[in-house]
Amino acid sequence: MIRKIFLAVGVSALALSATACNTIKGIGNDIESVGEAGDRAI
Repeated sequence: MIRKIFLAVGVSALALSATACNTIKGIGNDIESVGEAGDRAI
């Protein structure tokens, strides 16, 4: 029973960390595109 709980917690943590990684990449891409637009405007 405890093994199943640890497995569920581990899978949940892995899923959340993968989602957070994709979100951070998206934010980085957004910031980069804003910077490039600013360079083009100047």
